Amino acid sequence: MRVIYDFLIEPKLPDKLRPLRALAYNLWWSWSHDVVELFRLIDHDLWESSGHNPVLILGSVSQERLEELAVDEGFLDYMEYVFRNFNNYIQADTWFAKQNPGNTHTFIAYFSMEYGLSECMPIYSGGLGVLAGDLLKTASDMGIPMVGVGLLYQQGYFQQYLNNGGWQQESYPINDFFNLPIQPVLLNDGNPLQITVDVAGRLTVVQVWRLDVGRIHLYLLDTNLPQNHPEEQQITNQLYGGDKEMRIRQEIILGIGGIRALYAMGIKPTVCHINEGHAAFAALERIRLLMKETGMTFLEAMQASRGGNIFTTHTPVPAGFDVFEPQLIEKYFSGYLSELGITLHKLTALGRIRPANQSEPFNMAIMATTNSAYINGVSKLHALTAAKMIKNALPGIPENEIPILPITNGVHQQSWVSLDMAQLLDRYLGSSWRREPMNEIVWKRIDIIPDAELWRTHERRRERLVAFARSKLRGQLAMQGASNEAIARADEVLNPGAFTIGFARRFATYKRATLLLSDPNRLRSILMNPEKPVQIIFAGKAHPRDDEGKEFIRKIVQFAQKENLRERIVFLENYNMNIARYLVQGVDVWLNTPRRPLEASGTSGMKVVINGGLNISIPDGWWAEAYKPEVGWAIGAGEEYQDEAYQDAVESQALFDLLEKEIIPLFFDRGRDGLPRGWISRMKVSMRELGPLFNSHRMLRNYAELFYMPALSHYYALSFDNFAASKSLAAWKQKLMKAWNELMIEKVQTDGQRSYKVGESIKVSAIVQLGSLSPEDVHVELFAGPLNEQMEIIEGAGIVMDLVKKESDGKAVYSGSYRCQKSGRYGASVRILPYHSLFSSKHEMGLILWA
Repeated sequence: MRVIYDFLIEPKLPDKLRPLRALAYNLWWSWSHDVVELFRLIDHDLWESSGHNPVLILGSVSQERLEELAVDEGFLDYMEYVFRNFNNYIQADTWFAKQNPGNTHTFIAYFSMEYGLSECMPIYSGGLGVLAGDLLKTASDMGIPMVGVGLLYQQGYFQQYLNNGGWQQESYPINDFFNLPIQPVLLNDGNPLQITVDVAGRLTVVQVWRLDVGRIHLYLLDTNLPQNHPEEQQITNQLYGGDKEMRIRQEIILGIGGIRALYAMGIKPTVCHINEGHAAFAALERIRLLMKETGMTFLEAMQASRGGNIFTTHTPVPAGFDVFEPQLIEKYFSGYLSELGITLHKLTALGRIRPANQSEPFNMAIMATTNSAYINGVSKLHALTAAKMIKNALPGIPENEIPILPITNGVHQQSWVSLDMAQLLDRYLGSSWRREPMNEIVWKRIDIIPDAELWRTHERRRERLVAFARSKLRGQLAMQGASNEAIARADEVLNPGAFTIGFARRFATYKRATLLLSDPNRLRSILMNPEKPVQIIFAGKAHPRDDEGKEFIRKIVQFAQKENLRERIVFLENYNMNIARYLVQGVDVWLNTPRRPLEASGTSGMKVVINGGLNISIPDGWWAEAYKPEVGWAIGAGEEYQDEAYQDAVESQALFDLLEKEIIPLFFDRGRDGLPRGWISRMKVSMRELGPLFNSHRMLRNYAELFYMPALSHYYALSFDNFAASKSLAAWKQKLMKAWNELMIEKVQTDGQRSYKVGESIKVSAIVQLGSLSPEDVHVELFAGPLNEQMEIIEGAGIVMDLVKKESDGKAVYSGSYRCQKSGRYGASVRILPYHSLFSSKHEMGLILWA
């Protein structure tokens, strides 16, 4: 039957229970054990069956139960205590306010394709989204003036279940927006805020929803509206669903629609943080709006907006970047080009490694790089990997100078620490670990925690993990139609006292979930040792089109069944944030086996640290910089292989050796009191050394100090006096581009020596033809450093040479020196770079002339 009138029914809360609504609609509850306990008290079973959704609980619990609670003094007192803490949190002074007193105008807009904030908001698929969620929570804690922008998916990412053979199946349940902790953004007349975006010539209406994350607002865009064409309604249907055309539509809505939505609410961000290339089109919309507001040309507006753009890449391989064929860009941007005042070729050139190559696909990561003054990778190793991936876009620039900084990811510790561990830390570290998670002095107090207390706390969490896994397994078997006998046997699976290994992540093939299965006999002997029981809990999803990843899951499930290891190996279906919490809070060791250097960062192992678990991992991503022998174990020494089969063989045997000879013996080495003192010592060192470093407060402080505040200053400098500096800089760049070919390094001279002592300096002079440029337009640099086997300078450093004199014919003489600080074979050269005081980095233009 067709609906002719729709309306909303909301729960009728007694007046005394009104704080429950405010608490339910702010995701602060997702990192407050007190709020979670409050909603559990309303109805424990409903809390679990609702997927931990307080809004759904308030809409589902009986009116009689609400009336009971309204006269329950114990419940009311606890609710008031929790609500008071919430208000104190919202109103408290923050780190950003203390660092930037009087700064009330900064707005940082954070764009991400997915956000992992809670399992009840299934608009995330994995690490990228969970990282984005942790970042917003941390921005709230630190008081950073940020808004988030994303898409509101009707189905979100898929739900996973396994058939009897262990093959992954997918289902796509519909998200009921009116029973989620989101609310439509309303206009003054009470109607929902809607904006429009041209999608391939069709005007698409986009509704804006708001999700509160502590002090932060996350705005989510929704195209599933009756006034849209069915194709456009599907844009926000699934996360990472559909083909290339669906992907470009989603990214147009996210980037262009996201900026328009912010402007429609009166939010004009000075800084835009683009989390992965999906949102790169936001840079285009910033340019268009600046052109409209100021009358600037495209190049002038691009120069102005670029100074306030930040790009974070998480991708470790070029194939991970979104690329679109030129024909697709033409289809979706032909109408937009007239507003930008540029040709299709100029637009596509912004997203190409070789701008003049008109057959090269449009690369969203290159687009984001071209339009961002600040770029970072998500670990030290990943920044080096990312530099290699884009070096062809910056020919002639040494890899160690490609302007990609490392800002290693971190986790929001309060979202991932167990209640038991949090209470233990409160007792011995005080509440400072919550307010100042970067404070190393606070973390040193880990050492005063009695070994017995730390161990018992950890054992309780392992017991709860086992109970949770058994419950999940019973549900999985029931869904598969297993016999009552098989379902009953699930209660005997796993051992609460056994050494427990956790492996849970996206089942991409490079993560090598089946590495342990490469030697089944050796694995069986480890798992079936009656004196030293060992068990493994797996979880994770493969992309619906990744049959190789699905095959990994099937192999694990069938190995457990075939080898009669069901009590020792468990695969938990439908990996989500709730399963992740139980795992990171309860495992003894977190296993990570990617092919180096394909793990950009990884954060699951960081969540284990705060809960006292240890890591055993390939030294890739964050572990490459975190590892030292006293905090965990590294599989190999960071070698990289060409032969993948050989790599698997070597690293699987290294993993087995570590388990058999070091890890398992240490875990079961018990004193007379039954405590594994050596193991507990490592737990403490791991928490003490890694806790203050690998948290999202440190990460966001890095972003604030290295990017946000410099970007803000840069943007203000460019926008001052009606963008006079931006217009001047754009004109200067055009002048320099035209005159660049006039430059020539005519002669380089040294003092003729072939050998120097440490501490001595090599002196170099150069005669340079500047053509129509002046000395102020360039920096002439002496570039020197150690040589490799191919006589190439590696890890070289550029030293600005002094102008000695300028001739009337355009020539100039420069001199400089390089101090020899270490022995070895070195080389030197001379180069010319463009220079302007408003550059964000010396390689902003990607131009370089070598002698």
